[in-house]
Amino acid sequence: MFGIMAMSGLSFLLVAVFMPVLIWMLRRLRLTQPIRAELPADHQAKRGTPLMAGLILIIGVATSLQFRPVPLMVLLGATFILFSSIGFLDDFKKAAWQDPSGISGRMKLVLQFVFTGAILYMLLHSFGLTSDIALFQGFQLHLPVYVYVAIMLLFVVGSANAINFTDGLDGLLINVAIPTYFFFFMISDKPEVQTFSLVMIGCLLGLFLYNIYPARAFMGDTGSLAIGGSLSFLAVIEKVEILIPILFFVYLAEQLSVILQVWYYKRTKLRLFRMAPIHFHFSLKYGWNENKIVMVFGFISWLSVLISWLIWKYLM
Repeated sequence: MFGIMAMSGLSFLLVAVFMPVLIWMLRRLRLTQPIRAELPADHQAKRGTPLMAGLILIIGVATSLQFRPVPLMVLLGATFILFSSIGFLDDFKKAAWQDPSGISGRMKLVLQFVFTGAILYMLLHSFGLTSDIALFQGFQLHLPVYVYVAIMLLFVVGSANAINFTDGLDGLLINVAIPTYFFFFMISDKPEVQTFSLVMIGCLLGLFLYNIYPARAFMGDTGSLAIGGSLSFLAVIEKVEILIPILFFVYLAEQLSVILQVWYYKRTKLRLFRMAPIHFHFSLKYGWNENKIVMVFGFISWLSVLISWLIWKYLM
């Protein structure tokens, strides 16, 4: 346990030390965040902030592999990098061409489904993953492999994008994701999952120093999609898919607010929320500043983790 804590601390220090270098490089290359015109005025002031700071999180992958170079850790690292690469393509187009739309949504989804399918194949054929879904009191739902794969494809891609939606305010995703990684650290009996989760917490805390309001850099999809993909696959590996509505409550609320906004507008030509994802609604409707939203959403994430842990410990 001391070794894992030391790795987490090392990751924190490395990110904290090298972030200024990355920020300087992004500024020199003019890879900065374009701002959508419809966003609130306080967000327009963020134009020119360096984008793709999520690249620094690769330090966590490197640290984990350096100290525990075993197959499951390699797979976790590959998952993180593959999802990060999709985000990088999107961020690079945004920053280099100053195009807020980035690459097409279809391309992002296709790449996510391809990478998710490949990782699921590896888990099923080389890591002993079964096609069962754990329920309560030891009961399991036994599914044909093809049904399980279809469900997990939708689950992983959907969850990864829900987590990506949460990266909309300075420090928000970091503050919400740290409790989720801590949940997997607490429940897992796999040293690789414990190591990866705690090292990622160290990296996120290091990045938080520069991403807290007012952010000196944005992680972009390079970081948020990587976080989304890795957290989703940790749920698959640990067989806690049944807990996702609670454990991923904040992420799913962000995604659902977007879906409901689009659906309601198409039917009524009116807006259900002042703006979606829902964190913008609290800002525009109730006047909450960014730090308040980040703190409240972070608290809800910790509460979701506590409830999920109690269910996992006493009912599963």
